[in-house]
This record gives sequence, C-alpha cells and structure tokens, in this order.
Amino acid sequence: MGSAAALGGGMSAAEEGALDILHRDRAVLVVVDLQERLLPAIAEKERVLGAGLLLLRAARELELPVVLTTQYEKGLGPTVREVLAEAPAVTPVDKVAFGCFGSEDFLARLSAFPGRDQLLMAGIESHICVAQTVLGALAKGYHVHIAADAVGARTPDNREVGLRRMERAGAVLSSAEMAVYELLARSDGAAFKRLLPYLKDPR
Repeated sequence: MGSAAALGGGMSAAEEGALDILHRDRAVLVVVDLQERLLPAIAEKERVLGAGLLLLRAARELELPVVLTTQYEKGLGPTVREVLAEAPAVTPVDKVAFGCFGSEDFLARLSAFPGRDQLLMAGIESHICVAQTVLGALAKGYHVHIAADAVGARTPDNREVGLRRMERAGAVLSSAEMAVYELLARSDGAAFKRLLPYLKDPR
C-alpha cells in the first residue's frame, strides 16, 4: 500500500483536482458580472474588487486571455470602470442566462482560445452566476480554479454555500495571490518583478 492509502484510503477524484497547477499557457481568466449596480450590494466588495484587479493585472503581464461578462447590462449596468481599465481590449459578453455556459456568445468567446483547458474564476455572485458557470465548465471538462477572495455575494452565508458547492463538484478553491504565483511559477522573470508591487499591496 502507498502512504496515501495507508493514511486515508487515497484521494477522491475531486481531491485529485487540487493537484492541478495553473499554467499560463492553459488558463483563461473569467470575471463574472462585476457591474455598477451589482457590486455595491456585495459583502466585502472592496476585497472582491481588489482581488479581481490583481488577477487582471497578472493576466495582462502574462498575456492570459480574459473573458468579462455582464448579467443583463441594460438593467444592471456596465462592468465597473476599474475592471474595464485593467482589460481595455476586452468587450464584456452580455448574457441573460445565469450560468455563462448558457450563453452562445460566451461559448463563442471561449472557442477563440483552443487548447486552454483551465478556467480561473472571479466575480459575483458566488451562489448564482459564478456557481452555475463553474458547474457548466466542469460538465464540459474544464479544470476550474476559483479565486475565493475574488468571489462574493450579497450575504456571507450565500458566498460560503456557493464556494462549498463548487468545491464539492470538483473545482479547486484558491486565492488571487495563490493563483498568480502558480501562473508565474518562477521569481526570476520580468513579469514577477512588475507584479511584485501589486502582490505586496494589491490595492
């Protein structure tokens, strides 16, 4: 018997997902519904936005594809300006389905990134649009990482319920900083030096 089996009977399939490291040539950053009329109602909105901005800065430095979404922009407003400023070349995908995989436009956007099988998730709300998107991604065979500090909901309870559901389904819970360091992989590159000030003070 191996040591893992001796200690706990081995790992489940979901636990094995935690061994999956983010790679800059495999990952796409998906930022869900950080909108002007949604974000103000989110608990700890400053943390959610700050962690999301860190991920967007890292995506820019590492040339990671980014997909932004909005939920019914006409009613809930556009993506917040801070997010748009970090991804000026990205046009948000507007949707009416809560889960992004229910949007043909979202599917078309993802299809522009062949060979990328990892989704790094951020956004709101944890138990609705983020959760339904993550479940849809897992059903399609994507490896999903969730930057938990970049995910929020109107209530802390719903945020936690959403995170637990996604983790039980097989997604990997992470943090913005943890994800960035996995994507960087090394400390001797120019990208690390440029991102270091934001890692020291993500504000």
